[in-house]
Amino acid sequence: MDSQNSELTAETEAGDEPIAGTVFNARQVRLLKIAVIIMGILLVGGFAFVMSAIVYQASHLGQSEPEPVSLDRAADRPLAPEIALPVGSGTTVSGMTLDGRRMAVQLDGPNGSEIAVIDLGSGRVVSRIRLQAK
Repeated sequence: MDSQNSELTAETEAGDEPIAGTVFNARQVRLLKIAVIIMGILLVGGFAFVMSAIVYQASHLGQSEPEPVSLDRAADRPLAPEIALPVGSGTTVSGMTLDGRRMAVQLDGPNGSEIAVIDLGSGRVVSRIRLQAK
């Protein structure tokens, strides 16, 4: 039995010796090769997944139809509240901007220009900003 133990010890010690010209032994080199192969497979698979996702998204552009505006059939009117913005006679809308749930309306009239900020959820005018020349 001692001869078998000495043979196993000799094989183990031989496997732990560094390969000539390196600091790595045969077992470490084998594990490194396996790690490199696995990482290469993951890279190629990830690249293929990203490319297939791009192709899928590109092939489905423009295919979704816009949702129709739903009407409250009982009252035959839109579900959104109607917003009344009181303005003077001869006033025109020269621009509008949306920001989330608020809309800024630029009004030009005979009494000067102003900006009305409207909360679209409630339909009320949050503020009015009168523009004055310096």
